[in-house]
Amino acid sequence: MSAISEAFDRIKRARGQGIVAYVTAGDPNHTESIEIVQALDRAGADVIEIGVPFSDPVADGPAIQAASERALAAGGSLERSLDLVQTVRPAIQVPIVLFTYINPVLRMGIEKFIARAAQAGVNGVLLLDLPIEESEGMHRALDGRGIDQIFLVSPTTSDARLKAAAEYGSGFLYAISRLGVTGVRDSVSEQAAPLVARLRKVTDLPIALGFGISRPEHVAAVCTYADAAVVGSAIVQTIARAVAAGDRPADAVEDLVRWLKQ
Repeated sequence: MSAISEAFDRIKRARGQGIVAYVTAGDPNHTESIEIVQALDRAGADVIEIGVPFSDPVADGPAIQAASERALAAGGSLERSLDLVQTVRPAIQVPIVLFTYINPVLRMGIEKFIARAAQAGVNGVLLLDLPIEESEGMHRALDGRGIDQIFLVSPTTSDARLKAAAEYGSGFLYAISRLGVTGVRDSVSEQAAPLVARLRKVTDLPIALGFGISRPEHVAAVCTYADAAVVGSAIVQTIARAVAAGDRPADAVEDLVRWLKQ
């Protein structure tokens, strides 16, 4: 059983509210990003998702785009993101998922990337723009290194593609509650629960649901039908506000995640 599968088993046994917490590697800089990831672990995040800063993050809203820009300006890259994982890994028990677009991976080279990710201690990889139909080779290569391949599915994903995501994916499936880009919303989309219900018909994999989750009541609502809530933009915005105010981002992030877990 993978580290990610074990994490979701712990959530299930505790009958708790799981949180997959997203941050952009290197935001606002490499040193403080390390502290932020450690703070997520202390605050009780069940899985930590680390986004690789990218110059054209087409699926991300303004908050995460701005985080990528800050990280890139501070020298962020795929290599530095893997360095970050390797630095925090000895002190963090929860699984780490690397979230990236395929372009940085192709530039590094797929074999080198997978070897480097395994060395760093990455537990799962989500390649946002790698089509499911073209993922079999990547799945085999990652699986050979004990790394889960995570897929993202949406309300418009066909039943056939949901089945394919379940077949080639492992660890968990990342369901997005609405179409469009990431960002904080006032409420969870009405499309969320029906999507999770469709997924339950084709897979036993745990399901984490994201896009727009920013308050404890959102987490509580989502966890009545999904296994965990994904929180990203709310965390990234908290980092930006703390930097602007001259506060310590890691402290602000820890407070936020503890609040969301209540």
